[in-house]
Amino acid sequence: MKKIISLFLILCISYSCKQKEETTNVVEEVEETITPLKKEITDPKDTEVWEPEPKVVSFNENNVPSDAIVLFDGANLEAWISTKDSTDAAWTINPDKTMTVKPGAGDIQTKKNFGSVQLHLEWSAPDVIQGKGQGRGNSGVFFQNKYEVQILDSYQNRTYANGQATSIYKQHIPLANATKAPDQWQTYDIIFHAPEFDTGGKKTKSGSFTVIHNGVLVQDHIEIIGSTEYIGPPKNEAHGKGPIKLQDHDNLVQYRNIWIREL
Repeated sequence: MKKIISLFLILCISYSCKQKEETTNVVEEVEETITPLKKEITDPKDTEVWEPEPKVVSFNENNVPSDAIVLFDGANLEAWISTKDSTDAAWTINPDKTMTVKPGAGDIQTKKNFGSVQLHLEWSAPDVIQGKGQGRGNSGVFFQNKYEVQILDSYQNRTYANGQATSIYKQHIPLANATKAPDQWQTYDIIFHAPEFDTGGKKTKSGSFTVIHNGVLVQDHIEIIGSTEYIGPPKNEAHGKGPIKLQDHDNLVQYRNIWIREL
């Protein structure tokens, strides 16, 4: 009986070793098959991509890109209408090719609707400093009539942090306060990616903002939670493209050199 058991154990061990050897041989064969497919890159040309070639963008005397849509260059307000009744925009065009908010005239918005865009605009607080907090040099630029990047004289002017210049109003505090003194012009460069909705009206992708204020990154690809409400939480009602809107907040804020690139 002991001999039979010993013989059985020997056979099991022998079979196990044979299986292991066969598995090892199969792995080695697979490795030998794969290895020749690996190619070491030694020529820099192997990682060069030539197509598609980026389009060439040139610039005019005002440094506006050739593929941009000029929204305001000081000549007229033909690109804009009144938000409240769609009549001609009634803000004031000045001899120095700037425009000034006309208190009481209401917000103005572009005739054209936009989706995701790059927007450049320059603005200046009123020449005469009046008021404080939200009452000093207040305006705003809205995307798709729903999402506001705050415009405010935040130079040595304290207010709630999510309502100061370059805040995504009531949602995101800027990374820094890069506001210059009221006698200087401010520059906003804004990248806006629009939110997306499915056919049933459900939001499938949040929008985002990147904001550069006077050359300083102040909003770094932040998520748009929803519409920027003055009172209450953000809303996420389905929508498509919409206008760019400038706010009349009863302050004599000035604008110049506004252009936009569709993304």
